[in-house]
Amino acid sequence: MIYDVFIALFYLVLVLLAIPVLTFAFQILIAVLPGYRKTAILPNQDRIAILIPAHNESAGIANTLDSIKQQATANTRIVVVADNCTDNTAEVARKAGVEAIERFDQEKRGKGYALDFGVQFLKQSPPEIVMVFDADCQIDTGTIDALANAVVSRRSAIQALYLIQSNPNGDIKSKIAEFAYVVKSWTRPLGFHRLGLPMQLMGSGMAFPWQQIENANLVHGSIVEDMKLGIDLTIAHRAPGFCPEAYVTSLFPEHDAGTESQRKRWEHGHISMIVKEGLPLLLKGITSFNFSIIAMALDLIVPPLAFLFLLSALFALISAIAWMITGDSQPWCLGIVVFLLFTAFVLIAWFKHGRNILPMMSLFAYAPVYAFGKVKLYLNFFKNRQVEWVKSRKD
Repeated sequence: MIYDVFIALFYLVLVLLAIPVLTFAFQILIAVLPGYRKTAILPNQDRIAILIPAHNESAGIANTLDSIKQQATANTRIVVVADNCTDNTAEVARKAGVEAIERFDQEKRGKGYALDFGVQFLKQSPPEIVMVFDADCQIDTGTIDALANAVVSRRSAIQALYLIQSNPNGDIKSKIAEFAYVVKSWTRPLGFHRLGLPMQLMGSGMAFPWQQIENANLVHGSIVEDMKLGIDLTIAHRAPGFCPEAYVTSLFPEHDAGTESQRKRWEHGHISMIVKEGLPLLLKGITSFNFSIIAMALDLIVPPLAFLFLLSALFALISAIAWMITGDSQPWCLGIVVFLLFTAFVLIAWFKHGRNILPMMSLFAYAPVYAFGKVKLYLNFFKNRQVEWVKSRKD
């Protein structure tokens, strides 16, 4: 009787783990299939407003503005939102020839509040398209036109290909983190994109039709405000799309404390969204027969790569031990199969987009070490969860 109960619990956990693993594998499988062609980038004449939320970014914002201004036309309006700044970010922006507005509110802090402040400012003279870029990123040539074309074509929010890269001389830990981010923001979204399915918003390189952003709920204070906005738009039948032809990059913080703070905010925020939104969103999509909502929910419940590795490895270990104790390969071998499937598609993703980041041997040798090094971060989710927005230290 106890054995039967244990088997039932095993299958329940297996299903809960298999859903994100199978979603992960499916996205990568579609991404690597041959035949994808990039969309041509054409000049766009729509009125565009670019919002750049910035908190104490005077040291590097001029470079970001320069990369944007090189693509700007007479129809492009660039607005820096200097949010709770204690430096001269606004002054640097004005000297660069763009608009700068300042916001001060120590109680309501975070990117969502800064974006809402910027949107309210734009209501005085509404554009047709609003784009959002972080103050520390670089915009590749053609990105603004590519995003504008995609917004007009899809009539929805669009996310550019946004990659956060390690320093060229960075250590192996930073290279593995870069690879994990590439899988999250490029390989997996490309799979869904090829099927016409939505993707999550990533924070920088976002573009919106004015009608969809002017009254959006941006002031909830979530530490993953972009992810929450993408879910809200999907529920409202305006699911965001992906535009891999638009390319935005930034660097991981060079300071270890800044890197850890950034990752803690991202990963705690993502896991919180899985807990709060994942299953309800999936059920909503199934009951309403809405494939966009189902796809967004499935994408959402795929946890950070290191966390998914730890979960699948732990489940495989438990399965192997149970197999040895009972001498029965059924059902225990299924737990091992899930882990092997996950590992195989990590390797496929590396072959697709990771070969230029780190060698295969480094991936196999150090990725488990990297994942196990984050156990404390994941345990802190239960006892010391980050719930407030904190700016990452960059220097």
